[in-house]
Amino acid sequence: MAFTQSAVGVAACEGLNKPIAQELVDFINYSWTPYHAVEEASQRLMAAGFQHISEKAQWDIQPGGKYFFTRNTTTIVAFAVGGLYAPGNGFYMVGAHTDSPCLKLKPISKATKSGFLMVNAECYGGGLWTTWFDRDLGLAGRVLVRGSDGTSITQRLVKVARPIMRIPMLAIHLQPAEFRTTGFKPNLQTNFAPLLATAIKAQLGLSEPPTSTTGSGKSNSDSAAVGSATASVPLPPVRPEASKHHPVLMELLAKDLGVQVADIVDFELHVCDVQPAVIGGVQEEFVFAGRLDNLAMSYVALQSLIDSCAGEEALAQETGVRSVALFDHEEVGSDSAQGAGGPVMRDTIRRVAGALAGGQEGAVERATLSSFLVSADMAHALHPNYSDKHDPEHQPKFHEGLVVKHNHNQRYATNAVSAALFREVGRLRGIPCQEFSVRNDMACGSTIGPILASALGCRTVDVGIPQLSMHSIREMCGVDDVGIAYRHLLAFFQEISALGEALDVDSLPPANLRGTIDDTACHHTHTKAPLIDPTPK
Repeated sequence: MAFTQSAVGVAACEGLNKPIAQELVDFINYSWTPYHAVEEASQRLMAAGFQHISEKAQWDIQPGGKYFFTRNTTTIVAFAVGGLYAPGNGFYMVGAHTDSPCLKLKPISKATKSGFLMVNAECYGGGLWTTWFDRDLGLAGRVLVRGSDGTSITQRLVKVARPIMRIPMLAIHLQPAEFRTTGFKPNLQTNFAPLLATAIKAQLGLSEPPTSTTGSGKSNSDSAAVGSATASVPLPPVRPEASKHHPVLMELLAKDLGVQVADIVDFELHVCDVQPAVIGGVQEEFVFAGRLDNLAMSYVALQSLIDSCAGEEALAQETGVRSVALFDHEEVGSDSAQGAGGPVMRDTIRRVAGALAGGQEGAVERATLSSFLVSADMAHALHPNYSDKHDPEHQPKFHEGLVVKHNHNQRYATNAVSAALFREVGRLRGIPCQEFSVRNDMACGSTIGPILASALGCRTVDVGIPQLSMHSIREMCGVDDVGIAYRHLLAFFQEISALGEALDVDSLPPANLRGTIDDTACHHTHTKAPLIDPTPK
């Protein structure tokens, strides 16, 4: 069998790629929500010697040190300071995001339809919602629990991994005739609620009859009486959290957490597909999973940073700061306290560069302008059934490396300098990459790249692993591309400081273009015309 050059490279790396892809599968299977993804990332960082610091505390940052912090426990920033860091040197960052399109329970999730207990949930992000029908669904997220002292409140993570809900598809025999030509188009308010139980079975399954109590155990009437005694105008009774949700759901959460229903103060819960991520395909060359966008790039970014800092001498010759930032809320625009549109990354650079500057003027600004960001978000692979959806000259494929994304209308932040540097990092290690530019007759998506580039003013390149079925409840990518992405980002952390310093277009003198073109002689006599005509008018 004759191999192409690309096939030879893939075959040579196959032994390295599959273990990395399996690690990604394990990461995804734990990380049902951004809370779980950040918890898993935190555990991996601490195991690798990174120190957990708080944004609210004073930082003691030292060259050679490795640190991380979280915001809202859905965004995490990790950084490692080079042993040769000097004030004004740059930050070499990879940014990705922890969130994916999903359903999130509304503040009052209890709803009943036709004898069924339904769950009132909100669509988060731009999901391919028809793929959520007829899937086995569980719940995961964070729960705020009142302590035994009656006043303290702590955050607990929960994951109900068994199928407890389903969104049933309407039988084809009952669908309107136009759906057979226009496609199934459910109303997301009236046709998309997950079904939790039948009302009769739910009532029989309760361990005790539902009661209306506050978190302190007082009844609504007791609370109202207290309000009447302490205020000139009686306040309405506080509605207990348990009354906003189905009792059978509250009991399920309480049992999983090992607490009483009355101890649950509030929660943020995601509806999740319980089918685990797997490696599949007849040659085991694909990853089939939910949330590949963007846990795949989050994982390879995190692991490449950890491995680039492994060993006592790993940071000894580094002149910059290596960093990974995994943000929340990318799928809804990034404009939040913990999103890329918030101050997280700017605050990080300002505090770290300032702490290491020794009072030097302009150290923070110089560090920012000397920095380089890789915006790492999944890319659109060429679809074999819809190949006309790609520009003929820009068709990313599986097994051929990270995709460098270009858009002159600034939907991506890549330019010639940032793309060249990123390609050069790969070339030094023999790592391939691909190019993507959207068709002129199609809208282009966007990433955190332009958001951070405009906020920080640093060089930025947008890249991603090619995938199919983006924003479906089940997505797919190539095993080899996971391994290639990991090695490319590892090379970025290890090579970019020297490469970036060598190519600084704003510090170069203007090019002298005169006399560089050899004109063919025309054999005519030329005289230079005077700038001012001496002939009197």
